[in-house]
Amino acid sequence: MPFQVSGGQYAPVAWSEIAGWSEDDHLAAYKAFRISCRPIAAQQKPPADPKALGASLRDPCRVAKGLELSDGAKAKAFFEEHFLPVRISRLGEGEGFVTGYYEPIVDGSRTENEVYKVPVYRRPSNLFVRGTTQGSVGLPNKGQVFRKIGRRKLVPYYDRAEIEDGAIAGRGLEICFLREQTDLLFSQIQGSARVSLDDGSTVRINYDAHNGFPYTAVGRILIERNIIPKDQMSMQKIREWMEQNPNEADELRRQNKSYVFFREVQLSDKDEAVGAQGVPLTPGRSIAVDKALHVYGTPFFIEGELPIESELSKTPFRRLMIAQDTGSAIVGPARADLYFGAGLDAGKVAGRLRHNARFVMLVPKSLDPGARGRKMPVPDPRPSAQIAKLFPQTGPLKNPARQPDVTAATSARPAPPAVTPPATAPSPAPAVQATVATTVPIPEPRPKVEAVSPHPRHLRRYRHRR
Repeated sequence: MPFQVSGGQYAPVAWSEIAGWSEDDHLAAYKAFRISCRPIAAQQKPPADPKALGASLRDPCRVAKGLELSDGAKAKAFFEEHFLPVRISRLGEGEGFVTGYYEPIVDGSRTENEVYKVPVYRRPSNLFVRGTTQGSVGLPNKGQVFRKIGRRKLVPYYDRAEIEDGAIAGRGLEICFLREQTDLLFSQIQGSARVSLDDGSTVRINYDAHNGFPYTAVGRILIERNIIPKDQMSMQKIREWMEQNPNEADELRRQNKSYVFFREVQLSDKDEAVGAQGVPLTPGRSIAVDKALHVYGTPFFIEGELPIESELSKTPFRRLMIAQDTGSAIVGPARADLYFGAGLDAGKVAGRLRHNARFVMLVPKSLDPGARGRKMPVPDPRPSAQIAKLFPQTGPLKNPARQPDVTAATSARPAPPAVTPPATAPSPAPAVQATVATTVPIPEPRPKVEAVSPHPRHLRRYRHRR
């Protein structure tokens, strides 16, 4: 089967050419891969998928399902036996781009009080996405979202400012209440959160829907306004600035009109967050990718120098990751969000990642990365040296003389000025007789005739109804 990634360029590489491949913990990656294989192997009739890998992961997943490994060398051999490494990037670029994300742990309450006033909303019943129903779990994180008025009328859903001002308050949509709007914003950006309630229990929330507005990065706005330098930008810096400037923080937050609605999930404190594939994420091994291009479960080896240990460090990162999640800001063939777990420490590491990295995609051997390359048309062969001398290629003049325009009153172009060729030394090569082009007369212009209609025409304007 052929292999193609829309908007991307790729080239097969040898395992020995991948820096850090032999030193990685392949057993940890294999365990994460097997988690992704559960829903893949369970599919009886997988739908036709236009993505690069399609349903090709089913073959290695069926093998992994019955292969319990406890040795890193055997896990490494599994990937090398069933996959081909392909270096991938956006068309015209050499590297990809990585960021980080985590699961915040925030304080909250089931009931509104003087301390906890910020509601966490579940999906409203009047939120409508074409092709889905109210029973659908996890609506798309991109595309148009409407608000139903009556039976048929659809209008764009409320933006962040309208929702914060109470557009859907008092409808029983509150899952719980948080202390600050900043806590809610970061939970929405990460797509999940653990809420430590004031009664000692914990509620886990996951992304369920959004309001249809595109995501706007508040960090980029702070950079454009020269508030935080680009090389110092992190989620921690954003939070600190918002805490120190509460009034300006409200205006900044509302620049991001996107708003996320959550659903409550039944997970214990020990369980990791569930990604868009529907499987638990693995800290340090799970990534979010562009779901329009990639299939969940795809292994990617990511190689770069990232600030893992500190803000200024360049820690070598050479790790096999598994695509198990997605995000609205994750766009492109070599774009990934690295999952680091839950809590404050994980948030500090994830918040300072905005770096280039190199991507190697592991392609099942049932696909052929070189199939399309063999079908690409080959350019015409270059002319021989003798033909090149007989027909030299000359470029256009840099400052060509402007010729008078031909109008309707003239039937021929003015004769071009005579050009005297420069004197050159006699050449022993035989002369070549050049063909002299004859002047082709320009036809007489067609006379302009006004059409006369016996009856006046009435022009109509057609309105396109949407």
